[in-house]
Amino acid sequence: MFCRQTHLANLALSITEKTTVGERFSMLAKRTSLLVVFVTFLSGPMRQPSHVLAQVNEKSELATMIASMSSAVLSDDQKARFADQTWRNLRARGDMVNRRDVTNWRGIESRDAWDRMREQCVKRLRLALGTFPERRVDLNVRITGSIKGDGYLIENLVYRTRPGFWVTANLYSPARPPKSMPGILIVHSHHRPKTQGELQDMGMTWARSGCLVLVIDMVGHGERGEHPFRGERDYKKKDSNYRWWRQDYYFRFDSNVQLHLTGESLMGWMVWDLMCGVDLLLSRPGIDEKRLIILGAVAGGGDIAAVTAALDQRIDAAVPFNFGGPQPETRFPLPEDAELRFNYLGGAYWEGTRNLRRTAVDGFLHWAIVASIAPRGLIYAHEFSWDRDRDPVWKRLNRIYEFYDAEQQIDFTLGRGSVRGSPPESSHCTNIGPEHRLRIHQAFNRWFDIHVTAEDEYSGRREVDELRSMTGAARRELKPKSVREILTNDVQANLVAVRKRRHGDSPADRRKEIRADWSLLLGDVQPRGEVEVLTLDTEYALRRSIVIERIALQVEADIVVPMILMYPRSGRKKQLPVVVAVAQSGKEQFLRERSDDIAQLLDRGATICIPDVRDAGTSRGSRGDGNGSMSYYALFFETPMIGYRLRDLRAVLQYLRRRDDMHQKFALWGDSFTEPNARETDFQVPKRVSGRPRFSEPLGGLLAMLAGLFEDDVSAVYVHGGLSSYSNVLASSYVYIPHDVVLPGVLTRSDLADLAASLAPRRLRLDGVVDGLNRTLTLDDVRSIYEPASKSYRTVSPASLSFTIDQADVAQWLLSPHASD
Repeated sequence: MFCRQTHLANLALSITEKTTVGERFSMLAKRTSLLVVFVTFLSGPMRQPSHVLAQVNEKSELATMIASMSSAVLSDDQKARFADQTWRNLRARGDMVNRRDVTNWRGIESRDAWDRMREQCVKRLRLALGTFPERRVDLNVRITGSIKGDGYLIENLVYRTRPGFWVTANLYSPARPPKSMPGILIVHSHHRPKTQGELQDMGMTWARSGCLVLVIDMVGHGERGEHPFRGERDYKKKDSNYRWWRQDYYFRFDSNVQLHLTGESLMGWMVWDLMCGVDLLLSRPGIDEKRLIILGAVAGGGDIAAVTAALDQRIDAAVPFNFGGPQPETRFPLPEDAELRFNYLGGAYWEGTRNLRRTAVDGFLHWAIVASIAPRGLIYAHEFSWDRDRDPVWKRLNRIYEFYDAEQQIDFTLGRGSVRGSPPESSHCTNIGPEHRLRIHQAFNRWFDIHVTAEDEYSGRREVDELRSMTGAARRELKPKSVREILTNDVQANLVAVRKRRHGDSPADRRKEIRADWSLLLGDVQPRGEVEVLTLDTEYALRRSIVIERIALQVEADIVVPMILMYPRSGRKKQLPVVVAVAQSGKEQFLRERSDDIAQLLDRGATICIPDVRDAGTSRGSRGDGNGSMSYYALFFETPMIGYRLRDLRAVLQYLRRRDDMHQKFALWGDSFTEPNARETDFQVPKRVSGRPRFSEPLGGLLAMLAGLFEDDVSAVYVHGGLSSYSNVLASSYVYIPHDVVLPGVLTRSDLADLAASLAPRRLRLDGVVDGLNRTLTLDDVRSIYEPASKSYRTVSPASLSFTIDQADVAQWLLSPHASD
């Protein structure tokens, strides 16, 4: 056996000796049958050698060459120059925003100037968060239980903020309510829901001092969680790194994706729940409407509290932790020139609430949101130590309070150490710790006559079940709906109305309207002038019969699109459309996975171009992972990631058009190489564990269809593994599409079936369509979803639209009806 294996290895190694590209591929193909004989001999008769032999022989010499060729385009210098190009491009835009913000702030020299800036900031912030209900629904407060404590009372209650949408809450009140009571609203961190111990301590302490304290479960947290993973026993796979206590936080990703698709935001929905919480406090007897306070805990609570206070003028004071200025991760001391170097825009993170869409282009940076609370009470709160003297945001805040002669209305609180340290040196907490509350108590005493000292702090923590608000009886009666259920109803009604309005439009008019709608969603997708060819290296393969061009195409000052162009050296049919293929995995996977189809295209005399748009394939940067950080950062601006990629693809088409040796028609091929999930897959799997179901990879198909919408010289669009619809992402509580294909607000205007309809009468084939869970749909399901497209095609060219599931005859389809020309 050893001799057989050694001979086989030597045979393979001999092919890698120095030969020309064509000789190497030819040698490999000629020896394929001999390799199969050895593989068969080694594997034994039970391995079905005839089947293996048939499979290997099916791959042509040309296909073998394509599957084995290098996808490299960029030189070492170019790789260094454009390394991490997408992230660097976005950060450069962020740096420009920071510089502009410094300039704008220096122009704010009076209260009137600040008031104008604040008014615009708050107005644009509100618009960016989504559509707030025009009218508040009846809260329909239901008290489902109560607890009598030492000097306080807890009411477990639920209240309604949207039809069918219920908030679970605990209301702490004095055992003997005074005639006038301050109202306090506490926003918990992403660590733990409303029942966490520090929240209980604050509720009991302030209730005993004469306050009403409302602590709610934020959307998706605690009793409002939309997943079943509440404890260790809820997922039993061993060695999976399952962390049940983090699942509420992790599933924010899913809720925010679904909300973004409908033009909403998780931040917006959380803020609305809190505004309705203010309504609830104001409805209670004895509440003092001039003493309403909101506190936002560390780890995400401060963000939501600050935004709520900025939008709701009824709130008289706010205590937002870790928001607006230096973060726990900031290294101190700050530099002497911190005013110029500070990152006012902030960074992006996958969970979404801190990543406020359009914050960069519309100017509502975090510091400005906090500052808009002035002249109301503000405690600028930090979980750990803080460089007070050099913090440029603290200086701005104090200047703004001076504009109002309200210097006594701003204060701060802080802890010790840093996020990198450990207790007791560092003052870590889950929400708001006792140390952080010391200065808060002092400020509340001055501002609102709330008398609490460290000695008055009280803790009589209750079990989680004692604080349950949505009891079984309440759930049966109220039938609370999930986020996705509410969104689905709204989306379906909206799409019906939109399609009804478009009914009767000609294909040209429909295309014009849909192009206008998608332009608003996609942002700036126009290529940046004339593209520049940085390098073009030509080589010949397969006995010099195939031309391979490796092109580095600079589409913007700091963005390069590496691409491979292939065509037969002789027998090339210039009347055929140029096939442009695009996928998230890029050109390397195309060469490996679709070598047979590419070979058939070349055999028929076609030209094929495979580019890597930004953050795809070899252009993917270090932040191109699946958690959405970079795509969230892109949403700070007007153009989402899919818009940037479409701009790149259109730039490639622009370059191909200007070549004299190219036909002025294109066939677009958008593909996915990720394996679909089986129909029986269990998608009820916690986040951040091993063995989760696969996400879909719909970018290629989306780009092909969108380029078909925007470019008039596209004759055919073929999509494999594309997403059935954005609305189908709402069909489950679990999201299995990557964030970088999320298009905020798309479902307010149309869906992918409408996009497909706009392509009529051009040829369109949708193959192996997957749903929001990355499962291949049946043809009947696809036809049903794409009925709007079928209607459009029936009026002009019924045969031009097809749905398949087998990837058969891709090359023939792409070139038809030109194949016989």
